[in-house]
Amino acid sequence: MKFQQVQTKKKYEEVCEILHNKIRSNELKPGDRIDSVEHLAEQLQVSRSAVREAMSALKAMGLIEIKQGSGTFVKEFSEHQLDFPLSTSILSNRQTVPNLLELRKIIEVGIAASAAKKRTQEDIEQLERILEEMKRVQGNGELGEKVDFDFHTAIATASQNPLLANLLDQVSVLMIETMRETRRIWLFSKKTTSEQLYDEHMQIFLAIKQKNPELAEMAMSSHLSNVEKILMQYLGKTIT
Repeated sequence: MKFQQVQTKKKYEEVCEILHNKIRSNELKPGDRIDSVEHLAEQLQVSRSAVREAMSALKAMGLIEIKQGSGTFVKEFSEHQLDFPLSTSILSNRQTVPNLLELRKIIEVGIAASAAKKRTQEDIEQLERILEEMKRVQGNGELGEKVDFDFHTAIATASQNPLLANLLDQVSVLMIETMRETRRIWLFSKKTTSEQLYDEHMQIFLAIKQKNPELAEMAMSSHLSNVEKILMQYLGKTIT
């Protein structure tokens, strides 16, 4: 009989599970304000970064929202959102990576086309700001990862379909966890790669700005295929 290797939870996963259980049990209700990062870190005896990562995961699940200047609050949500996989550490195997990349491609190629049809001038201005930031942080792994996420999220927002934006959020939390180290180390730390990724994002942006859905689909598909190629090359060297 074969058994799976026992997975040790990371601190942020433990924090996420604690808050998730409080929301599931209705101890934390929609509209309730969640304690500050500093207070939670002190109460749970973990680092602030662990709390922030847990908050990011819950936000991606659509369970909480962060209001600038006001704090973090539990959102109104549907029951199925509580059933979304919480512990993504079980996904950290080699086959997960191409599966998630395929899922991203299916979703994001369509999102890009929809954004090209429906984007507003405000969406274009937001994408321009993100591209400027992307160019500025080239070679910085952690910041590059964040700006990349912001870019794809902004395109989902530009589709004017909140269901698509929420779906991309849910997929992204799995991508961020499963690819945390490889994306950061490989995709964003090498100058040539980061410049190439910037150019690919620019091509997606230009197609959306021109309101050309076919070109936007092609640019997004090409970009995600390249990301897949780079990541699988890296994983081929590091995962057996």
